[in-house]
Order: sequence, then C-alpha cells, then structure tokens
Amino acid sequence: MRAWRLHQLTGPKALSLDEIPPPEPGEGQVRIRTRIIALNHLDIWVTHGLPAPPSLPHILGGDGAGVVDAVGPGVADLAEGDEVVINPSLSCGACEVCDSGETVYCRHFGVLGEHSQGTLAEMVVVPAANAVPKPPNLSWETAGSFSLAAGTAFRMLRRGRLNKGETLVVVGVGGGVSSAAALLGASLGARVFVTSRDPEKIAWAVANGAEAGFDSSGQFAKELKAAAGGLADVVIENVGPATWGQSLRSLRPGGRMVVCGATSGAKAEIFVPALFFRQLEIIGSTMYTPSEYQDLLGLLASGKATPPPVDRVFAFEDLPAAVARLDSARQLGKVALTLG
Repeated sequence: MRAWRLHQLTGPKALSLDEIPPPEPGEGQVRIRTRIIALNHLDIWVTHGLPAPPSLPHILGGDGAGVVDAVGPGVADLAEGDEVVINPSLSCGACEVCDSGETVYCRHFGVLGEHSQGTLAEMVVVPAANAVPKPPNLSWETAGSFSLAAGTAFRMLRRGRLNKGETLVVVGVGGGVSSAAALLGASLGARVFVTSRDPEKIAWAVANGAEAGFDSSGQFAKELKAAAGGLADVVIENVGPATWGQSLRSLRPGGRMVVCGATSGAKAEIFVPALFFRQLEIIGSTMYTPSEYQDLLGLLASGKATPPPVDRVFAFEDLPAAVARLDSARQLGKVALTLG
C-alpha cells in the first residue's frame, strides 16, 4: 500500500510517499481502506517533533473514514464492507479510568497519528472500538473530517457548561476546532460571537449563526460588550498569548474560559487579582470521551448540529499542497485528502 511517512523531524518536507506492506489487524482490531483523510495542525507540529512520534518512519493523520477491509480475531460488531468513521481518540480500554468512561485521563491516552501510526495511508489498523458506523446522511468528506476538531469543540462546550441563551465567544474562528465550536454553540442555542483577523471568516460565521465578529488583534472585549450588551459566559480559546488577555477581559464575573491550544506560543501572563476578584474559571480541555463522541455523532446524524466545513479536498498524492494550505491559515474549516 502507499503511505505518507515522516522520516525526519525537520518539518513537512520530510514526508515522502512510500510503498509499504499493508498492516494486519490483531486481536480486537480492524483494517480500514481509507476514502477520506483530513489534516490537523497537530500533523504539522509532529513533523517538527512537537511532540515527537514514538519512532521513525511515522505515519501521521488522525481523522479519516473508509470501508472495513479486514477484521481481526475477537471482533463481532464489524464486518468487511462496513462503512465507518475513524475515532482518533485512543486509550487502553481496560483500566479503572477507562471503565468509568473518562478515557481522557487514561495513563495510556493517545491520539491516532501522534502516538501510533495514523491515517495518511491507503489502509490503517485501529481498535474496533475506534471504527464507528458512518451515518448515512454524512458525506464522505464530512465523515472523514469532523472527528478530532468537532469532538474537541464539543467537549470544550461541555466543560464550559454552556447553556441555551448564554453568550459564547469563539476566538480565532476559521480553523477546525473554532469553526466547529461556533457551529455547535449556535445549534445549542447560545448567542455566538467570534473573532478572526480575516473578515471573510467573520462573514462566514455570521452567515452560519454568529451575531457578530471582531478583529482578533484588536480590543475585542470592548467590542463584544457594545455589541452584546454585556460580556461572555464562555470563551473558547485556542490561540494563546496573542489573544489571552482580551479573552479573559471578555468574560463576565463568574465566566469560564476553556482552553485547548496555544498556536501563538506556550506562555501567557495572567493578572491574578482579576482572576480571583471576578471569580473567573480557566478550564483546560483535550479531545473527548467515548460518550461525548457518541452524543456528538448523534447530533450530526440527526441534523441537529452542523459539522465543521470542509475547506478543500486534495488528491491523496497532493499532500504537500494540502499541508501548505493548512499551514497558511487561509483555510476555513478542514483540509482533506481523497482516495476516491
């Protein structure tokens, strides 16, 4: 089979399209012939060793969808020919934490394509629990693209305890997680406001349920207060120090900021008195649990929620162009690859 493999931790140019033997499914595993694969910024970071994969050469990629090609021993719920979505959230599935359903706290928690060989290949082997029946109403492009971003956004909204009618600010709309958070927030009945440096991305958000948008590089806390008649109950933040101060200022007393990333840098300053006098919450969030994934999938399958948009679909062979598109930050939503 063909697979895009990383051979050095020197960036995306270290990826090459190699011919390798197809992987064989083991106990409790299935092999999936991929039809759609989506990229995430995580894939780019891993090419630089941030974080480093467990070994080289390494196959990146967490998102994908396809058809079950082979079934390992002990798998009863899936068969060859089944159309499935790949859930990239990995755990041991056997410890006390996993038994409780809180897999994100498992000592062996991982992400497909980061901690194990991923989806950027014609075939991928995953635990059977990570191959979920594809809802008929989801296109292949959507099914292969939504999981990591929309799952992350869904858990962030849950951890932020967002309620119907509350005010939500999504910082840096346009990427997969932020686009999904804006769409999901609107579907949950929140008043949604967004920020971006790109007026076209703000226009997209307003056309898809947001009330207004503001320049991420400006004083968007003041603009929010004027536009919304008050401050936010919840802020979704994945940019980091470039927007951290304005994000905290955007919160009403008792408000919650949920953080899943720091694309502008790893360190940010906090004015501590504001934190405790205003009784704010800063909540970290990573990936999602199996029950959250099933709840999200149910919302998407029923049409009660909208998945993040697919910005552009490239041929599998055109991975370098797809990575360049993602790395440019010009995309709105997900960047995907098709294998036909």
